[in-house]
Amino acid sequence: MKHSLTDNDRIFLESRVAEVEKQTGIQIVLATTKRSDSYIEIPWKAFSLGVSVSGLPVFFIGLFLPLWVTNTTILLSITGMLAPGILLALSTTVFRSVARLFLSKHRKETETLQYARSLFLSRELFATKERKAILLLISEFERQVVILPDTGIREMFNPEAMDKLMAGMIEPLKNKSIRRAFEAGLIELQQSFSQQGANGSITNELTNKIIAEDSL
Repeated sequence: MKHSLTDNDRIFLESRVAEVEKQTGIQIVLATTKRSDSYIEIPWKAFSLGVSVSGLPVFFIGLFLPLWVTNTTILLSITGMLAPGILLALSTTVFRSVARLFLSKHRKETETLQYARSLFLSRELFATKERKAILLLISEFERQVVILPDTGIREMFNPEAMDKLMAGMIEPLKNKSIRRAFEAGLIELQQSFSQQGANGSITNELTNKIIAEDSL
């Protein structure tokens, strides 16, 4: 499955990462994933809703327009209830916009945060000398941004600074522009650490290549 960033986008963003790192002295890692979890419950939620909604008219038809019970009427009733559920469930596997309707805010926030933490550990982003790494993760299906600073720079991120960084990235992500979302994040990091007097460094301890995973 092809990711939304083009080769030109990657080249541009990787050069920007190197530039911001030299100016701020922090190690920046950009990462994208198609989705942070498989969300196997989504098709079942859609199926249940479809069956429940379609079952109401079938019930009232049987209640107010009683017909002779035959194999045909039973088959039509069952089909009339199951078909909408099956179609709605299938649509969640084809159309991401439909699938997102059955994903709660808490669920997607929890899964993207868990995924980001797992990525931070598996890629050993904590292994910098002064623990000054920061991960900017975009999860495409959830349209979520997760920002994980390491312990060496965590104190520099007060709630206001974190909210500003997050908001700057989410806005272009709503327009399905991953490149612009990362650009906004890099600009905000550059301005934030410059204002706080962070010392620049030319030492590059982590790769500048964007991590792109087709997970789950």
